[in-house]
Amino acid sequence: MKTLKNRLKGNLENCYLLEGDDYYLYDKAFSMIKKACNITLEDFDLIKYDDENFSMKACLDSAEVMPMGGEYKLIVIKNISKLSESDKKAMLEYLESPVKSSVFVIFDYFNKFDFLKNKCAFVDCKRFDKNTASIVLVNEFAKRGKQISGEALNTLLDFCNGYLTRAINEVDKLSYYDLNEPLVTKKLVEEMVSKDNEYVVFELTEALGQKNGDKVLRILNDMIKEQGLLGLITNHFRRLFFISISALDDKSLAGLLGVKEYAIAKQKSQIRNFSKMQLKKIYALLEQVDYNIKSGAMLQENALYYLILSILYV
Repeated sequence: MKTLKNRLKGNLENCYLLEGDDYYLYDKAFSMIKKACNITLEDFDLIKYDDENFSMKACLDSAEVMPMGGEYKLIVIKNISKLSESDKKAMLEYLESPVKSSVFVIFDYFNKFDFLKNKCAFVDCKRFDKNTASIVLVNEFAKRGKQISGEALNTLLDFCNGYLTRAINEVDKLSYYDLNEPLVTKKLVEEMVSKDNEYVVFELTEALGQKNGDKVLRILNDMIKEQGLLGLITNHFRRLFFISISALDDKSLAGLLGVKEYAIAKQKSQIRNFSKMQLKKIYALLEQVDYNIKSGAMLQENALYYLILSILYV
């Protein structure tokens, strides 16, 4: 974000590609670009396309129309899940000679516009490291006249799985819960903030690796009715297995497994709790449970208990 702020002090680029997994950073970057463009007539000079109304022709046609309220027109392409080869070709051809008064901002959560990385200004919106995210949150609490303890800050980020988007949304609730108390404590965070499902699966995996049966059952009983929990656990252990046998770096593994680098880095810390042989046995167990569910031999809830208890004693 600091790099983007400095770049925007100079000449505006004709295309900004935003990629990553934290929507707070997407919104922050977009606000900075919009401010630099000085858009005054949004009805005319701010045009948005998403999966429902996207066509590359419409986007490029929009770019050819001169702005009405100022020097720039801002064209937003947001989270397109499908892109044809002809779309890619058309965009590349346009960027060879772009309209100087038109600025594209591409929210590329699905990484469909990777081919543009060397053709436009790239803005990295992946989750901040813990130190940087902590600084942002401390500042947000300070704006509301509050302080947050180190323990509470770490707990908040863990519960939100490192996403500033979620953590920022919790700031008001934590700040204004008790107007007479200047400090946000770990206890308050634990009482007021719901844990992200991915973090719960991370906690569960830690407990399984440490053979802490009481904690495993407590987490499982609390989460048993959550939709998609079995899929999250299955994907988590499959990734652990592939990470354990791979020599690839985090970025390459993330691309291969279809996840973000943050998830790979976080899961690598859990491999120490399992041997490669254990993970191989768990991987075979996942395949068996998946088959039993699909064949009707097991109900999903029963399969979840069977899977977790089998991993506990593998």
